[in-house]
Amino acid sequence: MSAQGQSVAASQAGAAPPKVEYSLSGGLLARLAGLKASLAFTSYQSGFLYMLGSGPQGGAQLHQSGMPKPMGLTADGAGKLVLSAGAQLIRFENILNPDQRINQVYDACFMPRTQYVTGQLDAHDVGVEADGQILFVNTRYNCLATVSERHSFKPVWQPSFISEIVDEDRCHLNGLAMRDGKPAYVTAVSRSNTIDGWRDRRADGGVVIDVERGEVVCEGLSMPHSPRWHDGKLWVLNSGTGDLGYVEFGQGGEMGTFEPIAFCPGFMRGLSFHGGYAFVGLSRPRYKRFEGLALDQRLKDADSEPWCGVQVIDLAKGTCVDWFRIDGDIGELYDVELVEGFSCPMTVSPNSPDAATLITFDDG
Repeated sequence: MSAQGQSVAASQAGAAPPKVEYSLSGGLLARLAGLKASLAFTSYQSGFLYMLGSGPQGGAQLHQSGMPKPMGLTADGAGKLVLSAGAQLIRFENILNPDQRINQVYDACFMPRTQYVTGQLDAHDVGVEADGQILFVNTRYNCLATVSERHSFKPVWQPSFISEIVDEDRCHLNGLAMRDGKPAYVTAVSRSNTIDGWRDRRADGGVVIDVERGEVVCEGLSMPHSPRWHDGKLWVLNSGTGDLGYVEFGQGGEMGTFEPIAFCPGFMRGLSFHGGYAFVGLSRPRYKRFEGLALDQRLKDADSEPWCGVQVIDLAKGTCVDWFRIDGDIGELYDVELVEGFSCPMTVSPNSPDAATLITFDDG
């Protein structure tokens, strides 16, 4: 494991580690330290939730915890995370005080404290409303949903072109942008209203939908993912072309346009921001599913191979300024989140021995 002269210390819990090599740019740790943050990302392929930070000696420390099909990840204020994971949603809480450390290394320990059993819904992005209610993209049923005390889920919104809540992934609804504690925008691969119809619209059928108005505000995208509201703009990953960009909203009812600002060499999913920088997740495409997309040709034109990892994009310049890369058995990530306030966090797998034996209590 290399990092331009640095080593990446990795630890894991809950599963046998796949055969991979990690590397990172020389400035990534300093950048994260300057932001007083660490980097979290998920891979349903490996079954790990990853936390990248700086260890006590200043080197890179990568912690990985086994999770059931980890997908969407969001911070819920300081010291809280929410993860969509297989047949459940998991809310994590940091159990450490500011002066506490685990193994003299980790300055945060995110424990699974609440688990909602939803069944296999192919849940993608997650969000948390201002009142603490969890929202998630229920891809299998083409809707935004929340948890239910009695049922697998409670639908709260569906696109206008979806005629009914039914067990058919029709449009491949996937991304959720929250704004001011409310669901604001979603992405879908198509407007299809028949089972699996989105697969025939991957090249240019993608849409961004305004949740409150129920209207498509941008169309003609290629497998869009990870819409995020940041600094007064709606940012989107146009994954099928490899472009990070934003939506320039139309005036007077006109359709908005997608304005690309940076090309990233991989199938993009997962997007987080801090100031003028975007943290973008990249995957190596599954060509049997993603063949024929513009991304393939753009990589050939650039004489480049697709990445798996995270790139840091300077939004003003449209260039990559730092990166973390994964080579080997793991080729697909889903979500990326900055964990602010902690330099070296860890997580605990719900089914691990640590979850059973690491006991803390509220002493008031």
